[in-house]
Amino acid sequence: MNQSSTPFSPDDHACMARALRLAEKGLYSTSPNPRVGCVIARDGVMAGSGWHQFAGGPHAEINALAAAGRAARGAAAYVTLEPCSHHGRTPPCAEALIAAGITRVIMAMEDPNPLVAGKGAALLRQAGIEVVAGLMETQAKALNAGFVSRMTRQRPWVRMKIAASLDGRTALNNGASQWITSEPARRDGHRLRARSCAVLTGIGTVLADNPELNVRYVETPRQPLRVVLDSGLHIPLDSRVLREGRALIFTAGADEEKIAVLRGMGANVIPLPGTDGKVDLGKMMQALAGLEINELLVEAGPRLNGALMQAGLVDELVIYLAPCLIGHAARGMVELPELATLQEKRALIIHDIRSIGVDIRISAGPEKPGIS
Repeated sequence: MNQSSTPFSPDDHACMARALRLAEKGLYSTSPNPRVGCVIARDGVMAGSGWHQFAGGPHAEINALAAAGRAARGAAAYVTLEPCSHHGRTPPCAEALIAAGITRVIMAMEDPNPLVAGKGAALLRQAGIEVVAGLMETQAKALNAGFVSRMTRQRPWVRMKIAASLDGRTALNNGASQWITSEPARRDGHRLRARSCAVLTGIGTVLADNPELNVRYVETPRQPLRVVLDSGLHIPLDSRVLREGRALIFTAGADEEKIAVLRGMGANVIPLPGTDGKVDLGKMMQALAGLEINELLVEAGPRLNGALMQAGLVDELVIYLAPCLIGHAARGMVELPELATLQEKRALIIHDIRSIGVDIRISAGPEKPGIS
């Protein structure tokens, strides 16, 4: 990463902050592409701006250049991700910036995509354009944690959502869980669904709650892929997640007849048996990355939550705590092995705490994040 030899100016910060706000507009619509914003400015005065709105559509730089028109010549471009240099579904943005007469490009971060990774910046420099990077890099990476994870780790960014009482209980012992948290918290949870490429649950949750796993409370241009981990292939054929055909089932079973029926209903069934007779979780994540899943939202029971935690496959926890107590006989959040000492506890870093209606939302992650 090439850093500027001099500190970034207040105008630089203001323009990049604007570009990041524009990139956020693509939160629900750009996958599997990254969310990118761009501002064209001269001496801190904006001449044009744009963002990547949907996969296959013009990139942020192209939209910003179109808005700036002739004013782009001699101006600076602030972009949240390194301009692309390859021909994909759209022409290279680096070439468009060169043709428009841009003289300086400030990018928040290098593109982790091996097809780009430094090549866009190199192309710009070869054309005599000053290129500096690293301005508000942390914010840019956070906005595209899923894309970065898929490109660098070959697996999605895994966000686990849990709704619980103040004493950490997610359901009564008989399985009843609707509703522990308030409607504002549930609406906020649907925003997490809307930004995710896929929502994962386990067969236990399907049998107990028969969830739809779709986005209902917020407007979204697309629905996430619904994914069920079902080692024994016990999913009922009338399950709500199978409606509309867009569902993915990972299994360790070999019931070819039922697999054929499910595929005939439009579901994608992928057998991935592990050595323990259950689905191989690591290979499941690799398979999801192969399907261009950037962000995976886990909405499951304590058993699957615990299995993912023990496998080191959880990057972020979003926990909604309701102001109520359910009692020790109710179900917990995560099934983990009993600890012999407190030194074995799984330490987390809390990133954010805020009120959502009457509930509290806590965002946390492991001490050693998966990407940096």
